Amino acid sequence: MFRFKYGAARAGALAAVLGTGGAALAQDPAVPMTLPVPVSTAPAVPDAPPGPPGAQPAQPGAPAAAEPAPPACTTCESVFDWKKVPRVRPTPRAGFFPVPPTGPGYYSALDLLRGQALEAPPKYPYPRTSAILPSFFDVDNFAYLDDPKNTEHDFFDPLKRVHLGDNWLFTTGGEFRTRYENGYNDRLTKTDNVYQLTRTRVYADLWYRDDFRVFAEYIGAWSAYQDLAPLPIDQQKSGIQNLFADVKIADLGGDPVYVRGGRQELLFGSQRLVSTLDWANTRRTFQGVRGFRQTEKWDFDVFWVQPVVPNTNRPAAAADANKFDSVDYHQNFVGAWGTYRPKKGQVVDLYYLMLDDTNTYSVLGLPRGNFTRHTTGGRYAGNEGNFLFDTEAALQFGSQNGRDVFAAMATHGVGYNFKDTTWSPTVWAYYDYASGGNPTNGSGTDHTFNQLFPFGHYYMGWIDAVGRQNIHDLNFHLYLYPTKWLTAWVQYHNFWLADKKDALYNTAGNPIRYDPTGRSGSYVGQEVDYVFNFHLSKHADVLTGYCALYGGEFLKNTASKTNAVNSGLFFLQFSYKW
Repeated sequence: MFRFKYGAARAGALAAVLGTGGAALAQDPAVPMTLPVPVSTAPAVPDAPPGPPGAQPAQPGAPAAAEPAPPACTTCESVFDWKKVPRVRPTPRAGFFPVPPTGPGYYSALDLLRGQALEAPPKYPYPRTSAILPSFFDVDNFAYLDDPKNTEHDFFDPLKRVHLGDNWLFTTGGEFRTRYENGYNDRLTKTDNVYQLTRTRVYADLWYRDDFRVFAEYIGAWSAYQDLAPLPIDQQKSGIQNLFADVKIADLGGDPVYVRGGRQELLFGSQRLVSTLDWANTRRTFQGVRGFRQTEKWDFDVFWVQPVVPNTNRPAAAADANKFDSVDYHQNFVGAWGTYRPKKGQVVDLYYLMLDDTNTYSVLGLPRGNFTRHTTGGRYAGNEGNFLFDTEAALQFGSQNGRDVFAAMATHGVGYNFKDTTWSPTVWAYYDYASGGNPTNGSGTDHTFNQLFPFGHYYMGWIDAVGRQNIHDLNFHLYLYPTKWLTAWVQYHNFWLADKKDALYNTAGNPIRYDPTGRSGSYVGQEVDYVFNFHLSKHADVLTGYCALYGGEFLKNTASKTNAVNSGLFFLQFSYKW
């Protein structure tokens, strides 16, 4: 029979929710509970129990006979130590990462309205932004609620860190998000697109000690009022985002080794190559097997998965939002990823990734799919005091459509955090490169880098017209914190094609403009993005911004009656996490 165990504060919250005597349960844990003590009527010195027949009575002053030892407990449960379960996987720092301010202050607009300044950032584990880059299963499982000295509480606490007996742990939560978008010349067409995107996610997480875990997550995503056909990533009326089991297969030096099987999100390193793609209304997910081990300094992952695509096994086919997403059995994604943390704030990644795709289709006359790509690379990023740095490079080889592949990508950024200055500004300067050179230009070798499964929206401009393929990008970033609950981010991009005879590829990796002669030039244009995040409470955020792409000679020369040169986007998003 399960026994529910709560701290006093959580028990009071649960009682208030259920209406079952919350006042008694919510007694201050610092004040001991007093109970009436019955008055004993027994004599002060009890009579000695009678001995066996023929036994001599005990003499005054004689030592008492030793009592027999009680029988061994055969029904006692062992109590498991939950302090380090689940283990928290640190969310990797993305490129041009911000450095939010710390110290005393108001960390949400609600704190300000209440006049409740905090001495340090709250323990609540969800990010203090609208975007949720990590997976829910990698977020800290509210471990602070088990601390008897904890003073941070919330009305959702009864849904978190629920102990079922001594050996089981259950947590649930989720997110609601809705976004209004107003796109001028959306997708570089001559169509303005005004629409609404809404999604809901709900998850359940169950552990048996640190030996076994089952995690399930539902997602529903809806699109309304679009003037263009919705993208495959815009809607999925009912879907399974995550459904997997973890089994501990070994314990090496006190660090467990797990095997995970089922549907699961993947996120590694900078997310330039493997990301959950949180900006999309439907997050990216896979299905397969993953093995992993995490220590204080090292993480190591190996996996074999297949992408889950919107309701089809061909990435070029149209999606039906009324059906469940399905596995693309024509793609296999295999990899090994190692992470080393030499010191606090710094990370080294080394990785090998292989994507095999037997789908065959073409876009703008360029053959897509039908390839095997091997990607090997590494990254070193972090900070040394106020100085910030991020360097990553990768080589890619294999074959595509019967031709050899040799391609590369590289990025390097430096930044500085003025933490003792008003508004805590952080500045970054970056150069991003991804090779180009389609085999139709006569070289015989495909030099166009394949960006795999990236978080392109974050990196290459929020208009989503440019991807990490056949591109040079010189970009600059500024973060400001007028208050601890308001983040202001400005980014500026300058884009050139790496090979003017190759196409411009968007964030989905699809060619959108192409001049095989190269006479249209290579300068794509400039983009400026203004993004603001208002952290209203530990649960609620508002994200808004305006983005503008000003086309250069390449976009002007490849424009047509239906294709635009410039593009703009205004968005307003509300999110609520629990």
